[in-house]
Amino acid sequence: MVVTLGPYDSLRDYIAALDASGRLLRIPDMDQDKFEATAFAYRQADRLDSESTRAFLIEQVKIDGNVVAGPVVANLYGRWQDEALAFGIDPAGDSLKALYRRVLGELQKRMSAPGQWNRIAPVTVDAAVAPCKQVRLTGAAINLLAFPWLKNFPTDGGRYINMASVILQHPEHGRNVGTYRCQVKSATRIGVNPEPGQHGWRMLTDLKRKGVKEVPCAVALAPDPITFAVSSNKMAGFGQDELFIAGGLRGKPVEIVTCETSDVMVPAHAEMIVEGVIPLDAMEPEGPYGEMYGYQGPRKEQNFFMNVTTVTHRQNPVFPNSFTGITHDMPRAPQTAAQFYKYKAIMPNITSLYIPRGANGIVALTIDKRMAGEGMAAGQAVATDLGKVVVVFDSDIDVLNPGKILHAIGARWQPHPASTIIPQTLAMAPDPSQRNRGMSSKIIIDATRQWPEEGGPPSWPPLSRDQLEKECPEAFQLVDGKWDSYWR
Repeated sequence: MVVTLGPYDSLRDYIAALDASGRLLRIPDMDQDKFEATAFAYRQADRLDSESTRAFLIEQVKIDGNVVAGPVVANLYGRWQDEALAFGIDPAGDSLKALYRRVLGELQKRMSAPGQWNRIAPVTVDAAVAPCKQVRLTGAAINLLAFPWLKNFPTDGGRYINMASVILQHPEHGRNVGTYRCQVKSATRIGVNPEPGQHGWRMLTDLKRKGVKEVPCAVALAPDPITFAVSSNKMAGFGQDELFIAGGLRGKPVEIVTCETSDVMVPAHAEMIVEGVIPLDAMEPEGPYGEMYGYQGPRKEQNFFMNVTTVTHRQNPVFPNSFTGITHDMPRAPQTAAQFYKYKAIMPNITSLYIPRGANGIVALTIDKRMAGEGMAAGQAVATDLGKVVVVFDSDIDVLNPGKILHAIGARWQPHPASTIIPQTLAMAPDPSQRNRGMSSKIIIDATRQWPEEGGPPSWPPLSRDQLEKECPEAFQLVDGKWDSYWR
């Protein structure tokens, strides 16, 4: 099969590329009443390294005793081979480290300044040609319970739409496109869960304070991968339109279309649009829900919800599901690139920045250290808005290699004086270790080689590998030349 490179106009185009590249696992059916799909997601993570897991597609799923047609897809994003496809880069033949650098380098070309994405305005298309309008459901024909939304864990509050873009419009602050989980509560009602402080929450609470009774809302299931990346990675500032940024990243406009029952504009190539209104004079319970750190999040007693008025969708829609805390659920390259080039502008000697998969709250970065104190200064700068644990390494450490990271911490770091603790600051809310949700302490670890004036030894002995490469460079050439013969 021929692999077509992105950017893609739809999720199904991206899935076809994954399939053609051998990166998609097709499964005929699963029994989610026995939580088979969730257990499979765990087992794949248990048995394969993070970059070797595959996206998987389930043709039909048993839910509440009924076999429901899918397909349900999961583990779609977040591996560098797949990110390369989405951003138009052929991943063939490259190592993981090379792909990481190629993808970030390509994304830098899509910035007008370090950390500032190019913007291209969306374009409106007629409803007659919008794929998301192929089927229209209104009135008694609406039944959200008939679709294969999954309940991931036995203790979850219900089934969830958890990989969609929630679209709100504010008269002063414009459009917000954010990924907020939506609990399916009935045939025509869903929860809408922006966390306090998130842009959607700020818009809704502002309108509520101003006396607005209800707000039109649309939930766009499965827009194209880059639009979903912008929706899920908090790449826009408050009042900035995510669809403009998505256009800049795509290199072409996002095509949008007007909702059936409001003036909210939605991605025309999404798989499904759930339209409705959020009443602001009422709240109701939501959750509990298994969150991104791999722990059960609490039940919320007061949460926004939406009364559904219309559903439109493609013929045979695709249903992405996040097995939150297990699977790769969002493209991470744009956020990594934005942060890296943002810090590169103020710290020219930063050489890489990485958030290890499955290690929420931990940030690793490398610098080309030129003077004492630079490691701690770099860590403090990054800790202002990223991570609970920020670890700084010398530029010879490959931050994509966990073994190299742990070796450097073990061999180059002294807890005192090369550590700084920030007693309390704002942090990511789902962290289950927090005493007060949204507040955390942080630690900066300077695992660069400490210079004498930083409390380090008078001199560092040479690395054994460096000595081997210097004194006998032909050793590696010999092994590389005979590599295949060793495995016969």
